[in-house]
Amino acid sequence: MSTVAASIAPMWLELCGKGAPMASILVFMAPIPTIRRVSIDRSVGNLPLLPYSSMVSSTFVWVVYGILKSEPKVWSANGVGLVLGTYYFLEFIRFSPKRSSTLPGSVIQHFQGILGFLLLCMGLAYGGGAPWVGYLGVALCVAMFASPLAALKVVLETKSAKAIPLPFTIASVVNCFLWSVIGIFDMDDYNIYVPNLLGLLFGLIQVVLKLIYMEEKSVAPELPL
Repeated sequence: MSTVAASIAPMWLELCGKGAPMASILVFMAPIPTIRRVSIDRSVGNLPLLPYSSMVSSTFVWVVYGILKSEPKVWSANGVGLVLGTYYFLEFIRFSPKRSSTLPGSVIQHFQGILGFLLLCMGLAYGGGAPWVGYLGVALCVAMFASPLAALKVVLETKSAKAIPLPFTIASVVNCFLWSVIGIFDMDDYNIYVPNLLGLLFGLIQVVLKLIYMEEKSVAPELPL
């Protein structure tokens, strides 16, 4: 039995290793419908720019980290995310106001923020190497958890799960699970598995709340005869 388990474990780990980058790319592709709608409407409405500027900064940091650690799974998946994030950002600002409270701030400030993170990342890579770049990546991931935390607060206050997009949340759960597995058992890298374990936890909480506060389909009222 132990021999069978020992033979299955590497296969399962290899499967997770192949699935994690693909899961990340699927998550990175999630904003495509939103950006297409922005292009069609030629307006961003009240949508924020922050998710896309954060995506550019975060994926750049993880690309650098993956290169420094010689981890193709890390830099290749985030390389795709960097290209997509840059496209989302540039397409978004074509139709966004120069300044708005919903962005938040101004487009120039978002450019400055991205540039600041890129310079900080390169400085850390030169001065401290992979560990410090990894710490920066973890800090960015933790900061980005503010969005799901805000969604959880809205759900608990309103007793409605409309703020939780179930397909995207499930995709994020799968993504974080796969990266947690290979981060622990393959890479043995806490900079990989710590943020993904936190993401997995928040994702599972959102799925549970979505199931608890799942709204029943409204039934059309009968017309009086």
